[in-house]
Amino acid sequence: MTNEALFWLLAMVAGLLLGVVFFAGLWWTIQKGLTAKHPALWFLGSIVVRTAIVLVGFYLVSDGRWERMGACLVGFVLARFIVMRHRRAKAIQSA
Repeated sequence: MTNEALFWLLAMVAGLLLGVVFFAGLWWTIQKGLTAKHPALWFLGSIVVRTAIVLVGFYLVSDGRWERMGACLVGFVLARFIVMRHRRAKAIQSA
């Protein structure tokens, strides 16, 4: 495996982690926001923090190379499907 391929793989794993943080954070925000006294603050604060984490993460992972950014994006999108499937499975088990 070449060094560049290793960087792509690491970028994809980083994207997975960033996606899990983003989408699990979204799920957590929805759970807290629905019962919060000031839900707008929860939702606004959450989107700002989650977006900042993801943008900084993508910037650091890409290191100015679009290929790494693409690999990170693929991992991020995969994380969305993983988190959605996990949450659906949890909802079915608790029903």
